[in-house]
Amino acid sequence: MLLGIDIGTSSIKGMLMEEDGKIVSVKSSGYPVEIPRAGWAQQDPALWWEGLCDVLAQMRQERPDILDGVRGIGFSGQMHGLTAVDREGNPVCPSIIWMDQRATGELGEIREKISAGEQGRILHNRVFNGFAMASLLWMKNQDRRTYDRIYRVFQPKDYIRYRLTGQMGTDYSDASASLMLDVGKREWAWELLEKLGIDGSLLTPLGGSWEIAGAVTRKAAGQTGLPEGIPVVYGAGDQQAQSIGNGAVREGRMISNIGTGAQISAFSASDFYDPELRTHTFCHAVPDAYTIYGAMLTGGMSLNWMKNQILREDSFEKLGQMAETVEPGSGGLVFLPYLSGERTPLMNPDAKGVFFGLTLKHEAAHMVRAVMEGVTFALRDSMEILEGLGVRAERLTASGGASGSPVWLQIQADILGKEIQVCRSQEQACLGACILAGVGIGVYPDISAACGRLVSFEEKVYRPRSQYAAMYEERYRKYHGIYQGTKNWM
Repeated sequence: MLLGIDIGTSSIKGMLMEEDGKIVSVKSSGYPVEIPRAGWAQQDPALWWEGLCDVLAQMRQERPDILDGVRGIGFSGQMHGLTAVDREGNPVCPSIIWMDQRATGELGEIREKISAGEQGRILHNRVFNGFAMASLLWMKNQDRRTYDRIYRVFQPKDYIRYRLTGQMGTDYSDASASLMLDVGKREWAWELLEKLGIDGSLLTPLGGSWEIAGAVTRKAAGQTGLPEGIPVVYGAGDQQAQSIGNGAVREGRMISNIGTGAQISAFSASDFYDPELRTHTFCHAVPDAYTIYGAMLTGGMSLNWMKNQILREDSFEKLGQMAETVEPGSGGLVFLPYLSGERTPLMNPDAKGVFFGLTLKHEAAHMVRAVMEGVTFALRDSMEILEGLGVRAERLTASGGASGSPVWLQIQADILGKEIQVCRSQEQACLGACILAGVGIGVYPDISAACGRLVSFEEKVYRPRSQYAAMYEERYRKYHGIYQGTKNWM
């Protein structure tokens, strides 16, 4: 069996899979995001480890010897954040995660010392809040005592892999998403780090996502119930792992993912980036390949906010039922889903959420559907940029929590103007992690072959409905006009 572990923003998931793709067990364990002050977002790395131990304990409750057959372990993990440890491997502070906005002041320093041309040529990305480079510079400037205690920095999945193996390191996909990697050369961007006065010795060795990084130690075996000595591969960032789990490992494949955030991503065999830096280009988990995508900060989180903070509802299924009662267009109501600033293409940490067009006729169901439509408008922004760069696909694969919502899948088809398909596996990131583990230990010859064997899609395909095309074009223009008209007040 193979074990795939996905360290998400709100929970950690584990999936046991037979080598032929049969799912043996899927378990999860939740944990909170700390918001100690406005604009901050952090997590205690100990919670990830406790979550993993809980997931494995749940599996053993099904069958005490269930973990005995595990041959390899792979990882997927939330990207961009900063996890810093001392020489003993203990976190020196909470992990500053991807949605954090505290480094706004440091962005000016970065722009002064690293030109936009250098950011594009070397990093292939514009440096922004929530990325490890900006967070590490913030720590150096604002919390020097903690900075001076750091021995190594890496990403969330790398911390869990370190706890399992005792080996520190990261893979190329997560390293590129830290914005401290020379993406074209696949080595740390030493020159840029020197300009910022960041100590390059804080960075770890690099490896391919499918390469073996270590093995489960005796100590970790005692804590988790895993057999000692199981090979553990480096793993990948969640977007890259999810791409593998959705079979997007060749040109012409594009994914619409709506989870906590939301992304439109595409596979690229060539190294290129948007010269205007409106999108992200990172190393793929597939050897010598890249992923280019647009990312928004509060995709599914916008609907979660509506569910928990406004409607006080218990289930997303109920919200989907509410949205189905409303005609496309939400009765003229438009939602800007910028509840925590926004990344691509706006790159505006001060962007705010807006409901525009509320009247006495609107009910809660209109607001729910407007949230779904607003998030999809934001994804269309990135999709149109990708298409302008020559990245095209006639059909998108929907992923993340929204892929379980028929009404949101149809909204995506209508607004994006693409056919939408859904992978049969509900845990694409864990599947991608399992595939990486399987390639690492030699079960599969390569990632593409594994995807061909293990990835399949539901028969139902959601298609754009021509009768709503003109209306959604008008709403999309209005969506842009509302942001342009209000951004100076945010």
